[in-house]
Amino acid sequence: MKTAFIGLGVMGYPMAGHLAAQGHQVCVYNRTRSQAERWVNEYGGSMALTPAAAVKGVDIAFACVGNDDDLRSVTVGAEGAFSGLRPNTIFVDHTTASANVARELHALAKESGFAFLDAPVSGGQAGAENGVLTVMIGGDREAFDVAKPLIDCFAKAAMLMGDSGAGQLTKMVNQICIAGLVQSLSESVAFAINAGLDPKQVFDVISKGAAQSWQMDNRHETMIANEFEFGFAVDWMRKDLGLCFEEAGRNGSELPIARIIDTFYAEVQAKGGNRFDTSSLLTRLPRKDLN
Repeated sequence: MKTAFIGLGVMGYPMAGHLAAQGHQVCVYNRTRSQAERWVNEYGGSMALTPAAAVKGVDIAFACVGNDDDLRSVTVGAEGAFSGLRPNTIFVDHTTASANVARELHALAKESGFAFLDAPVSGGQAGAENGVLTVMIGGDREAFDVAKPLIDCFAKAAMLMGDSGAGQLTKMVNQICIAGLVQSLSESVAFAINAGLDPKQVFDVISKGAAQSWQMDNRHETMIANEFEFGFAVDWMRKDLGLCFEEAGRNGSELPIARIIDTFYAEVQAKGGNRFDTSSLLTRLPRKDLN
């Protein structure tokens, strides 16, 4: 199919690459032009200088940008994608954004005769690079059915969660879970070290039991090595938790643990760990020297 991909960050770049690798025609747009040029040199396809130009004549367009404001900028802003899409096409947004902006853009798209799906992803940079993301989608079933074969180019699982906004709400549930898991893993790593245990041996055995999680399997070794350059950044996590807190205020939920962990991430930021991955919660905790 003829497609466009808007936003070539650590997630969008490989996601667009998987579309090209599966034989789809891809026109890319990125705010930093050199990144788009690099993508075209690597994967072929073409590039455009505006979102509107990127989506001209496509069957389906994808986006993966930073936040609500970025999303509005590339869709309804000056030379935004919504001005260039034809009727009966589909815009799939993989940004982690608010449910409100998803509903807003869904309504605007419907008025213009095309579909909008909010489709945030989970799996981090490694998941994007390996084509094994999990995609949570809100919107219309007909649009989902058309988009899913293309989403499957970079996903191991993609599910329609409900009406517009449901994808974003599901991603909020995901982030609330992750915050608690990473804090618990950080505390357990520090405890194992301080207790004089061999932490690698500890996690080798407990990861075979009820304590197992994706975070444990993929982060305990790097945490033990005091390395925090692997995946989802603290800045991004705090942005996502902020969305969770805003939504919780609307729907009456209480998030006491997530709010505490958010303050811990603020401490990591204050120490210069803005771009550390989320497992850097460990850096707050006292640990004995393994040497």
